Amino acid sequence: MKYGICNLSIVPIRSEASDKSEQTSQLLYGETFIILKEKTKWTKIKLCFDNYIGWINNKQFEIINEQQFKILEKDPQIYSYDLVEFIENANHELIAIPIGSKLNGLNIFNHIYDGSKISETQEKSKIISTALRFLNSPYLWGGKTPFGIDCSGFTQMVYKLNGHKLERDSYLQAKQGSPLSFIEESEPGDLAFFDNEEGKIIHVGIIMDDNHIIHASGKVRIDRIDQTGIYNSEAKSHTHKLRVIKKII
Repeated sequence: MKYGICNLSIVPIRSEASDKSEQTSQLLYGETFIILKEKTKWTKIKLCFDNYIGWINNKQFEIINEQQFKILEKDPQIYSYDLVEFIENANHELIAIPIGSKLNGLNIFNHIYDGSKISETQEKSKIISTALRFLNSPYLWGGKTPFGIDCSGFTQMVYKLNGHKLERDSYLQAKQGSPLSFIEESEPGDLAFFDNEEGKIIHVGIIMDDNHIIHASGKVRIDRIDQTGIYNSEAKSHTHKLRVIKKII
């Protein structure tokens, strides 16, 4: 079995082995993966954090051996915590990295980092303060950073930074945790899921105090939530139909 690590700030994970293929997720600095298949220009990977599978360009990662891989996957996992930080490489060049980049592999790269970091499991009360760091980030299909993020990427990254694992896609996240019957039973940090006319889960957000929700729709924004769904005060209408609220932690 072969293993790899991301040595760049943000690398697109694509559905097929082509630059023209859609981005379905992203690989952030320091994230590790298992190599499933190799082609001339592309490699099919399975991301270690959430088992997400896709294709990345062969020029955008480094191979590591099994011993290095096992060391990198040992707890605690350490992540950068400012929206943007910098790594200094062996040539004393700076590499910008986004919040949530994994710092366990600094020694492998011979990189230096002295910025803000977070590790270990945090209190549930910190979920919202972490979520607010992404406020106004633009929506991007498959995105996981403040420069572009989708709804499930947003919830996954917020939980990840607090030491909890969520699946990559909203319909899979909806299978985690315990369901709540009413919004009144929820507390800040719980997840609300929304479906379409066919009953498919297509959206997720994080419950806040006083019947508010923070979610990625156009941008990471704060809206009202009630038993019907998300109410957008600017549009003066409900934009997402509530399906279920889940307590993950």
